[in-house]
Amino acid sequence: MAVARWSARHRWTALLLWVAFVAAAVVAGSAVPGRQLEGADGAVGASAPADRALEDAAFGDLPTEQVLVTPRGGGAVDPASPDVAALAGRLRAVEGVARVDGPVPAQDGSAVLLTVGLGDGRGDAAEQVEAAEPVSAALAQALAGAAERAPDLRLQQVGDVTLGAAVDRVYEDDLRQAEVLSLPVSLAILVVAFGALLAAGVPLLLALSAVGAAMGLSTLASYLVPSTDVTASVILLVGMAVGVDYSLFYVRREREERDRGASDRDALETAAATSGRAVVVSGVTVVVAMAGMLLAGEATFASLAVGTILVVAVSVIGSVTVLPALLALLGRRVDRPRVPLLWRLQRRSANGGAGRLWPAVLRPVLARPALALALGVASLLALAAPALGMRLSSPGLDDLPRSIPELRVLDDVRAAFPAEGDAHTVAVWSRDGAALDRAAVDAAVAGLQERVAGDDRFAPGGLAAEYDEGGDVARVDVPLPYRADDPRADATLELLREDVVPATLGAVDGAEAAVTGSTAWNVDFRTLLDERMPYVVGFVLLLTVLVLVLSFRSLTVALTAAALNLLSVAAAYGVVVLVFQGEWAEGLLGFESNGAVVTWLPLFLFVILFGLSMDYHVFVVSRIREGVRAGLGTREAVAHGITRSAGVVTSAAAVMVAVFAIFASLTALDFKQLGVGLAAAILIDATVVRAVLLPSAMALLGERNWWLPRPLHRLPDLGHG
Repeated sequence: MAVARWSARHRWTALLLWVAFVAAAVVAGSAVPGRQLEGADGAVGASAPADRALEDAAFGDLPTEQVLVTPRGGGAVDPASPDVAALAGRLRAVEGVARVDGPVPAQDGSAVLLTVGLGDGRGDAAEQVEAAEPVSAALAQALAGAAERAPDLRLQQVGDVTLGAAVDRVYEDDLRQAEVLSLPVSLAILVVAFGALLAAGVPLLLALSAVGAAMGLSTLASYLVPSTDVTASVILLVGMAVGVDYSLFYVRREREERDRGASDRDALETAAATSGRAVVVSGVTVVVAMAGMLLAGEATFASLAVGTILVVAVSVIGSVTVLPALLALLGRRVDRPRVPLLWRLQRRSANGGAGRLWPAVLRPVLARPALALALGVASLLALAAPALGMRLSSPGLDDLPRSIPELRVLDDVRAAFPAEGDAHTVAVWSRDGAALDRAAVDAAVAGLQERVAGDDRFAPGGLAAEYDEGGDVARVDVPLPYRADDPRADATLELLREDVVPATLGAVDGAEAAVTGSTAWNVDFRTLLDERMPYVVGFVLLLTVLVLVLSFRSLTVALTAAALNLLSVAAAYGVVVLVFQGEWAEGLLGFESNGAVVTWLPLFLFVILFGLSMDYHVFVVSRIREGVRAGLGTREAVAHGITRSAGVVTSAAAVMVAVFAIFASLTALDFKQLGVGLAAAILIDATVVRAVLLPSAMALLGERNWWLPRPLHRLPDLGHG
């Protein structure tokens, strides 16, 4: 490739340009705060109008902290006792406390709840919570003092500020742990793969620089497409995977050519013309797959699409520019310093890296390809079968481990006060912006109360409308006695949307009403995925097939790749369902099963896995194509391509699986499911698909592997070598 040749000849210029680019991206990204997805940005479906109406309203809400008072020895708490009155007085005296509501007794008298409003109400919700953090800390100190004066009472605090800090701490700690562990684990695998420290360090250097640049660029891009809390984690995850893979393919091919007697320059040019071109094709297919998320019509997917496209694009650019320059600069010194034992082992398998394992596996597969293909497909379909029972749920506080103290307090509050748990929120707003008829709205709320009263699917308690400052928006919380993702909550949402709300608040003249809340978001998100998933799948399949046809001049290769990738994705879905919708793996992975898969995971897993699986497929089929062009028969070319690529693909898969497994060990459930799904799919793809399905399918197809319908001959030829 011309770019790689230029970089190799102008190595210092290419290196300095790359360093300048990465530094500029990092500095630019650090200079601006970026824009985070918040409020109604991610609203979808039937809850979106309600979310937008509530976001634009001014209810004068303040961040609140709740103080739960219970007797240490059991029994009842008198809300009128001097100790409770003194506690309320101490809380009101804390600087920054705007109000103290209560005490409210539990229905069984076992607890008392005080609700403390913090701050002055200035700024948006996020700014108010941030401003209330020192007030919350002072509140905790006041509670400690009150506890000393009332030793018979147990005082616990939880609320907007403390829960927000706890969740942020979990995700920050998770990301930090992934960063700390992924580097040494990847380096260790690469040292084993190369037997030399510099050769092992080159892929990591490219991956880290690409991740850093992509994070900076994604911060700038967030002003066009708002970012989410997990975007940085996904950039790290995908960037480490593709960055290491691309440079690993390149470095191993360059070394292989040198071992065959080529000069340093010739080896580098051959690597650029083969592995370098495969990297570009693979990168394009990954970018195409990631772009499929933009069709989901949801802000979170758009943010993840932008982040992953950026890191893959930067990795490809680095692979064809700075990587050849760095290899040209190092020359044969890239194999220094050597790790004696590992170097000798690596040299023994230098002839393609196949060793004895892969030829031994391939012999029976190529001897009886039809049987091997049938068994391989049957095994993956069996593994995918549990996915038919997949249940989706949005991740929330209930999915975090109860080792977090704030969540244990939240559970205690919900147990004593069911109305403080999850709730449906009914929003009512004026059609023309005029003030709502409060009498009519209040009468409709009374009708709503009458319809849900005595229904055990709803938590007991009086309902009341809260009005914003302009009087043109109101909201009513309808509490639930169970989690927002409980199937019974879905049933109550349907009841409210289809019957109760239209007959009450929805009938108020001049007003609109809609139901939102955690359950509504969950249901609406699932509905969106059901509608958009076929478009995403179709887009990714169509464009991926097109890219492969242009690259390999074969419709058969493209369709085979698509079919095998679909099998890998389906099997990964099955593994995720097996692990997370049951309870058998809880002790192994250290989590509490919620019996569901994170809502956004199926679509995200599909595009990520479809893209990453192409790394191996493009690289292996490229080697097979080389064998065919060298005059080998189909089966000999298949054996040649797979055995010659076995070492590098195995090493690349090991790095990917290791990094993804780190995510499976993190605290947040969405990270765990993402890690398990990705690790399982890559493992399946690098073993069953590469060693059984691909060779058996290509052996059966024979010359038809390179079939291209005559009308498609007019398509541009990317000249894949």
